[in-house]
Amino acid sequence: MRQFEESVYQLIVETSTNLPGDVRRAINLGRSMENRATRAGLAMSTISRNIKMAEEQVSPICQDTGMPTFIIHTPVGANQIEMKRAIKSAVQRATKEGKLRSNSVDSLTGANSGDNLGPGTPVIHFEQWENDFIDMRLILKGGGCENKNIQYSLPAELEGLGRAGRDLDGIRKCILHAVYQAQGQGCSAGFIGVGIGGDRTTGYELAKRQLFRTVDDVNPNPDLDRLEQYIMETANQLGIGTMGFGGEVTLLGCKVGAENRLPASFFVSVAYNCWAFRRQGVAIDAATGAISDWLYERGSGVSVEEPAEQGAEDIAAAGIAAGAEASAPAGQSREIVLQTPVTEEQIRQLRVGDVVVFKGELHTGRDALHKYLMDHDAPVDLNGAVIYHCGPVMLKDEAGWHVKAAGPTTSIREEPYQGDVMKKFGIRAVIGKGGMGPKTLAALREHGGVYLNAIGGAAQYYAECIKKVNGVDFMEFGVPEAMWHLEVDGFAAIVTMDSHGDSLHEGVEKDSLAKLSAFKEPVFK
Repeated sequence: MRQFEESVYQLIVETSTNLPGDVRRAINLGRSMENRATRAGLAMSTISRNIKMAEEQVSPICQDTGMPTFIIHTPVGANQIEMKRAIKSAVQRATKEGKLRSNSVDSLTGANSGDNLGPGTPVIHFEQWENDFIDMRLILKGGGCENKNIQYSLPAELEGLGRAGRDLDGIRKCILHAVYQAQGQGCSAGFIGVGIGGDRTTGYELAKRQLFRTVDDVNPNPDLDRLEQYIMETANQLGIGTMGFGGEVTLLGCKVGAENRLPASFFVSVAYNCWAFRRQGVAIDAATGAISDWLYERGSGVSVEEPAEQGAEDIAAAGIAAGAEASAPAGQSREIVLQTPVTEEQIRQLRVGDVVVFKGELHTGRDALHKYLMDHDAPVDLNGAVIYHCGPVMLKDEAGWHVKAAGPTTSIREEPYQGDVMKKFGIRAVIGKGGMGPKTLAALREHGGVYLNAIGGAAQYYAECIKKVNGVDFMEFGVPEAMWHLEVDGFAAIVTMDSHGDSLHEGVEKDSLAKLSAFKEPVFK
């Protein structure tokens, strides 16, 4: 079991830090479709750089390493009880060493176990087969894209598309709607797995299992193959683009499977996965526990296309060149360097499309902190502060805390709190991903605040901008939910919601809905 445990640990590290070759090729293709001098092009370039940094530093590609999900086929007679113990031990080790973020939270108390173990965590599916080796596959699917999973019960009325019936064309409409509703909140450009049929539980399982297929495989069912090709062509005409910035590439892969169903039920289940498509597998010798083969092409064999150098100045250049895309007139987008804390006057001067490069202290804040601040005082002075929606991966040694990964989390979860918290404490800027809603937009206008979009999943790229950990509060919330006080330099993000009532996210959503409506008429008969 010792050798088996080491094999599991190697699988976890490889999955978390090194995207497989087929995913890298899909990202390279997507990047070639985007104009470099746009926000979407910038996002793709940053993604490419982040992939390379994660591989070189053997650190998590994205700070949200999700709920580790293993699918394992074993020979008859294999001791699955001992294998499960070894898997849990490997998960503990990977968490302790910063290859996984501690993501297992008690659903009733909110307490973080700290080691990714607890009821239901990790997810382990065993199945026997007649081969003499162990096939173990792992997917790390973050919460941001997990929240954009969706299930439809046909027939259904779909926004922009009308009625979806119990047929292939109704399925087509469901998949297009699933891509539309994700917008940039699931870190597009993404991959989707689709499960047709089953019940509510097995439909989602089937959808997630489709994500274990290789990006470039061909569906053996001719109808489903035709559907997959249609979705890939059509979804990229919706104009949602990378990170929901608008652009040419919204979807990088679509895989569809079907199972029998009950006559009374017709479910279409969609598992949405972000660009950081972390899945890998190994064949393990059943006698020794050693890895005999990797089941997906390892990423080190496929380079990611990226500029030789890229930093805050590149974000600024892309943001300025993209000025025509923003609600502000072309040529008015600018690069602005701000030292924290910031003033209302400085914030009122910012417009959608501007690039802000922060220096000074940022404070992380997620769900637990925002809920707490609604009814309590803050542990530090937040007047003029910048809040970063981020749950970092942190390691501590004798020198103190170190940031191992620190990309943004999905901001929309804080919509019920954000405007009130900003006004209560005098917070002037919020950094996250995916945008926020009308309540926050109204508060930004009234209070004098701004929302900035960082590149989702770029955990290594942003960790490099963090120079020091100044302190931490609320460790009782767990590492991801704690309030980290981070000293940054060169931390660049793009203004997508400003204090004048403009929102890039609102505009992209309206435009993509109009484009979605163009696909209302039947295609598959």
